[in-house]
Amino acid sequence: MKKLFAAALLMTLGVLGVWLFASPPAQAPEVTFSTLSGKQLKMSELRGKVVLVKFWATSCVTCVAQMPDSIENYGKYHAQGFEIIAVAMQYDPANYVINFVETRKLPFTVALDTVGQVAQAFGDVKLTPTAFLIDKNGRILKRYLGEYNKAEFRGTLEKALAG
Repeated sequence: MKKLFAAALLMTLGVLGVWLFASPPAQAPEVTFSTLSGKQLKMSELRGKVVLVKFWATSCVTCVAQMPDSIENYGKYHAQGFEIIAVAMQYDPANYVINFVETRKLPFTVALDTVGQVAQAFGDVKLTPTAFLIDKNGRILKRYLGEYNKAEFRGTLEKALAG
């Protein structure tokens, strides 16, 4: 009975220890984005802003469907310090990306990941859309895969902008 109690106590303390000393959010990787305009933009240059790094492709139906929301969020929150970096996947032809950006008049930064280094740095992203919301200190607050709850996203974004 004593052994069972001791084991249960150790297990409870272990769970409590994990809860009390949970690791802080992961730091976003220090990557360099190659923008469509030819500019090189480092992740560290975005400190002080809340950033959504969104991996997408022109062939991704969900990505295309989410672009109006991204445009709306950018328009609503950009003046408060919100940035979007839309990273086109390695397999997406540059001319397709350029055509998409021009015809949809995307107002935010679009980058090409021509050799897949940015996707690799963010945990070997393969599925689109995959997005990472990053706080003003460069910490990843949340990872989004596929469809997401728009109201919840805006709540998290607004909290990060206020913090």
